[in-house]
Amino acid sequence: MSLDVRDIYAPKEPEAKRARLDDIASLNTATTDAKDILAALENDETLPEDEVAEIDENAVKKLAVQLDKKFKKNQEMRVKHASEPEKFMQSEIELNTAIQEMHSVATAPAFYAQLVELGFIDTVIQLLAHDNNDIVGATCFLLDELCDVEILNENDEEVAGFIDSLLKANLIETFVTQPLAKLDNDDKDEFEAINHVLSTIENILEFRPQASDICLKQGLFVELMNRATLKSVFDSNKLSASQLLAMILQTSEDAQVKLVEKKDGIDFILRALAQYKRNDPESADETEHMENLFDALCASLLRKENRLIFLKDEGNELMYLMLKEKKASREGALRVLSHVTAIPDGVENCNHFVEILGLRALFPLFMKTPTKNKKKDTTPTDHEEHVCSIIESLLYSCNAENRLRVLSKFTEKDYEKVERLVELFLAYSDRLRRFMNRLAKQYNLQEMDDEFISEERRSNGFYTLTKIALILVDVCVNANDGCRAHASNLFRMKTKEASIKAHLEPVLKEISDNLGEEAIEQKNRVEEFIQKITALEEQAKEWYHCTQGCK
Repeated sequence: MSLDVRDIYAPKEPEAKRARLDDIASLNTATTDAKDILAALENDETLPEDEVAEIDENAVKKLAVQLDKKFKKNQEMRVKHASEPEKFMQSEIELNTAIQEMHSVATAPAFYAQLVELGFIDTVIQLLAHDNNDIVGATCFLLDELCDVEILNENDEEVAGFIDSLLKANLIETFVTQPLAKLDNDDKDEFEAINHVLSTIENILEFRPQASDICLKQGLFVELMNRATLKSVFDSNKLSASQLLAMILQTSEDAQVKLVEKKDGIDFILRALAQYKRNDPESADETEHMENLFDALCASLLRKENRLIFLKDEGNELMYLMLKEKKASREGALRVLSHVTAIPDGVENCNHFVEILGLRALFPLFMKTPTKNKKKDTTPTDHEEHVCSIIESLLYSCNAENRLRVLSKFTEKDYEKVERLVELFLAYSDRLRRFMNRLAKQYNLQEMDDEFISEERRSNGFYTLTKIALILVDVCVNANDGCRAHASNLFRMKTKEASIKAHLEPVLKEISDNLGEEAIEQKNRVEEFIQKITALEEQAKEWYHCTQGCK
């Protein structure tokens, strides 16, 4: 028996679906052909384009007033002839036509403010609660078109008030309690209406990221957890739900708390991801859905307390199994592990990962970077960044016994992993050098913002280079002498400079300079590495001169 997220976050079940017109008609023996109402709505067409008047202020006013008028007339007729659907059929058709004609306003976002003044917001909120699901679906489609993200972004000032008014009128809560609660995902038309609802919310969140907290307070988060994680046939609405879930967790710290507030939402995400442990997604859309779930999980792990819940839920075990399989989920698992082991709050997960023999799955991925797969968004450089980030975190956070197990990996098989470290260090150093040369040709670096340059360097190899440098210096200083000697020989063969310090010190100093006061322990560790590698190389020089003198 599957557990419903709604049972956890919102004990109160939504109201039962309201009957559609044909359901009402079937209960009325006096009505012989009530299905004509639905058929008429489905066949109703708006005016051809050449008959639609040019949109100006007067046209917008006329359309908005007409919509309100048709809605009120329909409500009046429904109350007056509640048991005789055929008598309010015409008003239903006229209301549907008025909704369709409002689509033309989407071509004139400059008049959105006027819509607010004319009371359109209140009307459309009421339409979402209409008894006829076809009217509800038409309204959802209208909102989706009015809130198209390209329209919003291109007309920021003109539409800002419109979006804020929708949010102030509790649009999100209305979506949750009306269309999302009563429409049937298995019905083709209602499926499309749900899709328009989710699309509208996504557009609003892209335009107003702070609306994530509104989605949280007004019940959408629970709805998304349900749709994105519980077992069901994959479809585009499930994809949209996972996309929105990830967006909200990435932008709202409160959502990261809410995820585990009453029951364990991390477990729901892990269960949803477990189906991809040994089976790849069946389509590009399903692959995107899987990536959205990984994004949501990574976002939740930014909160320290959630990392401990991930540990309890055996998240490390699932990620380890994914690493062993050559499936699409492997890169996502690496990304999750790079988050959950990240310094300084990854101590427990780092030790546990080593103890469950995770190194057996991790180091083969360190030794060989998969080639770019057109079906995957992850690049080879992403792969190397995540693997190196995990190894560096293990060396930083593990206890003495587990740390020794990590270091000993670099002494195996004639120091092949040390060779791989040097290879990666030189490759990323060269990549960063070439990038900076290109940047210098395009811009005057002295006039550029330091933060911009720093961010560009980070995204063009420097971040991964720092991880490689920290691993390499740790191995050379704290593993056996053979690691240091092997690294020195490799540097001499490839660059003619045998000094490990000469290669690593500039990177290590930049790491130290970039660490703030809150990272004093990490800063001290880097400076200690510099001192130790300097001392070791001085000792090596003295020993060399001594042996030469003895000869």
